[in-house]
Amino acid sequence: MRPVRTAFAGALLGTLVLAGCGQTGANVAPSNTPAGPPATTAASTGDFPVTVEAGNGKVTLAKKPERIVSLSATHTETLFAVGAGPQVVAVDDQSNYPPEAPKSDLSGFKPNVEAIIAKKPDLVILSNDQDKIVAELAKVNVPVLLEPAATGLEEAYEEISEIGAATGNKAKADEVVSGMKAAMAKLAADAPKDKKLTYYHELDQTPYAATSKTFIGQVYAMFGLTNIADQAPDAAGGYPKLSAEFVAQADPALIFLADVKCCQQSKETLVKRPGWKNLSAVKNDQVVQLDDDLASRWGPRVVDLAQAIGAAVAKAGGAG
Repeated sequence: MRPVRTAFAGALLGTLVLAGCGQTGANVAPSNTPAGPPATTAASTGDFPVTVEAGNGKVTLAKKPERIVSLSATHTETLFAVGAGPQVVAVDDQSNYPPEAPKSDLSGFKPNVEAIIAKKPDLVILSNDQDKIVAELAKVNVPVLLEPAATGLEEAYEEISEIGAATGNKAKADEVVSGMKAAMAKLAADAPKDKKLTYYHELDQTPYAATSKTFIGQVYAMFGLTNIADQAPDAAGGYPKLSAEFVAQADPALIFLADVKCCQQSKETLVKRPGWKNLSAVKNDQVVQLDDDLASRWGPRVVDLAQAIGAAVAKAGGAG
């Protein structure tokens, strides 16, 4: 059984920031197939039954799921990216991308078994086992795929592949992962890494930050950046609560705000904080307003997040 991984900002600090195509193919046996029942092609079946090893152990699906419920905004994005969109009948109230996702009042933070069952799912995909929802759904024989928040890019790629396999969209999922890997590698290779730039990534205006050990921290590390949060007194948990004085003293060259939608933070709000108006990032216009969603999810759009970071690093490097 694969161990359930520790969640990153989107799950651990969720309460702080809360304010494809169907497959076709004829069932025609090749000419060299021995006589017997007609062979079923992989194109039409997705190679079912299929077994996926997820956070809740080995999950076997006898046939391609046609009524999927997603209780994770990240996994909703993945489902549509790998071509499983037509199979999705309902997504949770935090799933806001893509726009065509069938958003409902289902909650991933406080899952309601009866409400989920009412959607008649043949597969439920989620990122945490709130209120022991996995066991509760198992009691009524509803297959569940638990894919916890990834702690690194390789785990994110692995989850996308698993979701593709579980939904009969393995080929498309493999294509998505390959594209992500290529894009991330190019972004990392193009980044100027000789400037020794420091940065601060803000989760909320408390302010909570993320260290290099977190998923988001590892994305920043691709660009050769040094994280000021790594030196925080309580950095061991990955998400230290910093003081305004700590950030002011560290004086990061770049500030990335992941609390724009939720908390309306910007360069203008930062200058009102004690000692922050003279920060290098503020004076040099190196305060980057990220998309909160991109900064808290670990699905296919992590490439978009990396592009935003890469653009900021290129700008700061050029200015240096």
